[in-house]
Amino acid sequence: MSNANKNILIILTGSIACYKACSVISKLKQQGHHVKVVMSPSSLEFIGKSTIEGLTGEAPITDMYASGNVMDHINLARWAHLILVAPATANYINKIAYGLGDDLLTTLFLAHDFEKPFLIAPAMNTKMYMHPTTQASIAKLKQMKVEILETASGVLACGEIGSGRLLEPELIIEEVEKQLGSLTYSSGKSPESVKSNSIKVLVTSGGTSEPIDDIRSITNKSSGKTAALIADSLAESGMTVTYLHSKTAVKSNNAAADLSFETFKDLQTALQGELKNNSYDYVVHAAAVSDYTVETQTGKINSDLPELQLTLKRNPKLINEIKKLSPQSKLIGFKLTSTQDESLIAKKVRSLFEVANCDLVIQNDWQNIKNNNYTYRIYGNASDFSEIEGLQALCGTIFKHIMKTKGLV
Repeated sequence: MSNANKNILIILTGSIACYKACSVISKLKQQGHHVKVVMSPSSLEFIGKSTIEGLTGEAPITDMYASGNVMDHINLARWAHLILVAPATANYINKIAYGLGDDLLTTLFLAHDFEKPFLIAPAMNTKMYMHPTTQASIAKLKQMKVEILETASGVLACGEIGSGRLLEPELIIEEVEKQLGSLTYSSGKSPESVKSNSIKVLVTSGGTSEPIDDIRSITNKSSGKTAALIADSLAESGMTVTYLHSKTAVKSNNAAADLSFETFKDLQTALQGELKNNSYDYVVHAAAVSDYTVETQTGKINSDLPELQLTLKRNPKLINEIKKLSPQSKLIGFKLTSTQDESLIAKKVRSLFEVANCDLVIQNDWQNIKNNNYTYRIYGNASDFSEIEGLQALCGTIFKHIMKTKGLV
């Protein structure tokens, strides 16, 4: 199995040896791996967030309670092919050995799938390393099939000479590549085949475009940004995502399959094909679909005409077709409104539950979006809703809803 393009999660704990980890991160990134970094508050005393972001292209994850991050211990554990803790302090090693989970770093270990490698590279003073508690913890972790990258001997940061020194970056990378190369699953399945049995999600995105003549068209202001972020978030959590998007929409970086559409008819055909030929656990229908199709005129309409009349034909509601085509799929519908009339909002949301048979409805208003205020109402039924703010919080809410309905949380 090729080692290239694997998902590697690196955890940094509070040690001066964090500077060595930067070299490991850099070289793994250069080898083509996708690297994410989780940092403890104490590790930030040794190297800054900007250093990690510069090396990986992504900001490190530092707070499990930040908006949109509350499920990171599950998302990241599912995403990673391999987890490396380097440097690992005595405090961290002793905590995870005895099942403590009071922060993101330790709960990641509790959420770990032991069919995937978990590597620990200790770094500490010799007496701390040789302390009976630490040695007992290391022995306990080895029994759990955790790979302990034994420390090197040499001059330590405290000035003493002895064991406890973090391995050199080259040796750590060598062990990472060795573990990736021998990656096997007790079920006999590779990561790729395991992914095929994961939760399957279809995400629709962007706005349709209806031609007026050979040149002009009518469209809407949907960018697909929200749907792309949802698709990436679900894919990174280990779900198999198909991203069905308009040609002008923001692209997904992590979706397993990518399909595009332009017109209402294109989207309808693609949606029908996907739902008939594939078994999706969830459909997240976030695309902004044209309510009308223009009666197209041949050629290019004369732009010198003082007036122009267009004939618009009503399109069927695609969201109402989804459950009919795929009854086993759970459906998350989006409702964009442009009104302060609460009774009208309630009516539109109720229709999605009663006619489209949605399992979850997410409502937001154009006035908020226009002012970069991403506030959403989450409806579990036609009458009750909760409010959240921010795209990351929205992704977390959708992920949690899917996991809950699948009985996984």
